[in-house]
Amino acid sequence: MASQKKTERYLRIYQQLKELLDRPGDRDSRMATVVAVLHHKMEPFFWTGFYCLTNDELIVRTYQGPLACQILKKNTGVCWTAILQQKTIIVPDVHKFPGHIACDSRSQSEIVIPMKDNNGKITGVLDIDSEELNAFDEIDAENLEKIVGLI
Repeated sequence: MASQKKTERYLRIYQQLKELLDRPGDRDSRMATVVAVLHHKMEPFFWTGFYCLTNDELIVRTYQGPLACQILKKNTGVCWTAILQQKTIIVPDVHKFPGHIACDSRSQSEIVIPMKDNNGKITGVLDIDSEELNAFDEIDAENLEKIVGLI
């Protein structure tokens, strides 16, 4: 998708989510809304979901796409890397990422955005996979960080 088109689409998605989430609701319902909108409005998104930290384990929560790994092995893979480095991670080719956890062999590229509570503590991640190589860039990172901030 061309950069300008992608930026405009994210702007529309952000506005839609801001309106949808500007109501009382718990974290799980907010995450489910974000996942549903993103998964159905961004064509390259093959798997879209949240993993949350619970008792020092990274456990899948709401998602759309093929079956997910239920618990991600601690301190391995892209999701744990985002948590440990406390930043968004873009992986152009998951097969070249050391320790990548392959929940579905069709995944080719990935982006993971840390989710933080009101005190700035990481509570989980938004994980998005694509069947395309190089599907994610800084436009995705910037906009997905803003969207995760709505939760």
